Amino acid sequence: MSTLPLASRKSITITNKMEKFKELGLSHEILRAIEEEGFTEPSEVQEKTIPLVLAGKDVIGSSATGSGKTLAFGAGIIEGVSAGSGIQALIMTPTRELAEQVGQTIAKFGHKKKIRVAQIYGGVSMGPQINILRYVDIVVGTPGRLLDHLKRKTLNVSRVRFLVLDEADRMLDMGFIHDVEAIVRYCPPNRQTLLFSATMSQDIEYMAKKYMKNPVHVQAGEKVDPSKLYQIYYDVPHETKLSLIVHLLKQEKNGVVMVFCNTRRNTDKLTKNLGAQGLHAESIHGGHSQNRRSSVLKAFHTRDTLILVCTDVAARGLDIKDVSHVYNYDIPKTGSEYIHRIGRTARAGKNGIAISFVSSGDHSEFRQIVRHVDSNIEKQTLPQFEIIKSSSSHHSSSRGRRYDNHAQRKESQRSESQGYNRENREERGFSRPSRENRSPFAKRNGRRNTGSRHGMRANRHNHSKPNSRFGRR
Repeated sequence: MSTLPLASRKSITITNKMEKFKELGLSHEILRAIEEEGFTEPSEVQEKTIPLVLAGKDVIGSSATGSGKTLAFGAGIIEGVSAGSGIQALIMTPTRELAEQVGQTIAKFGHKKKIRVAQIYGGVSMGPQINILRYVDIVVGTPGRLLDHLKRKTLNVSRVRFLVLDEADRMLDMGFIHDVEAIVRYCPPNRQTLLFSATMSQDIEYMAKKYMKNPVHVQAGEKVDPSKLYQIYYDVPHETKLSLIVHLLKQEKNGVVMVFCNTRRNTDKLTKNLGAQGLHAESIHGGHSQNRRSSVLKAFHTRDTLILVCTDVAARGLDIKDVSHVYNYDIPKTGSEYIHRIGRTARAGKNGIAISFVSSGDHSEFRQIVRHVDSNIEKQTLPQFEIIKSSSSHHSSSRGRRYDNHAQRKESQRSESQGYNRENREERGFSRPSRENRSPFAKRNGRRNTGSRHGMRANRHNHSKPNSRFGRR
């Protein structure tokens, strides 16, 4: 048995683990930045990708959100960029939130080398962006706004040596393929191209074949632990979905919840209806201003908000930790979207639960999802719950469902540079409940319900035990 003090043994362990980063060939400056950020050993995708990027290879990577993908491509880029020599790296992301997240991460790891990073996206004024683009070394942005700057000649990519397409499949799903291709054509041909995508569609294969040179494929394991992810669904009439989700949320004493809707319209209405029932929820989707989206995400990260109602804009790329419950209030249209949604939970060895509401008109799509997922999704008996009237009914008519499907198609095709400017105002009537009304989800008139009922077996994930992660702290 070692006679060294515990603190000394921990220090030696951390030093030994940092040796794995050193073996990847990173410089002293980046190693110091990595250590300051609390990293001790590389993840699988980092271990596989960093040496390839340093060697100048084009890379096609696939890995889960939260696996350290940004550092995987960012470390090699930071090594190859010289501060003050113009824009040498261009990173494209599908959403503003991901652009902010990636930009902030790269800035953290590059500050020892005095690397300057700009985050460029729509929904905000172009003036400050034009000024900052004159002085930065790395640009992270969304396709629509990047293309706007290129057309205005306020973005000079003639010196770009690294081009990254992050969440490439999502960018193409959102209708950015023509913008992405146009931006790629602006970049020098003798660049290094890195493409990260969760799926390899025909469009992705086309992009890789056309714009990459002998790319090396990197596949990293999923971070979601299937053994700790419990998937269930309720066959519930459309008009009682609100009543069911209010009932289930009020039974939970702990947990961080993401609720997915297919359209902005449904997202806003559900958030409003949850608030009317005393449940503190906030929404995020592409129609909100950047300030509002950033403040909502900050509240969710700091746990000031524990229920986030969102469209799929939040399902991909954003590193939101410790999500305990994922609700599919609206059934996603594809199996891959279902997987991305439920992939927000059951991470890092923690339990998670994915709950889907299947209503009339959803059964065909849900059968396709079950076949795609290749795992057991258990049907649950509906519990007894109080019927609640929606404050703005949008459940029952077929016209409303056709509208939602139409809105969803429009939303997926909307460009970052066009769709947000009309919707940047804060939504009228938005108010934040007082702190005493949300502990952790809501005010319960002084009563705490010690049970947690999702209609599942009582011992599954220890839901009924007071000290479980879903029970009272």
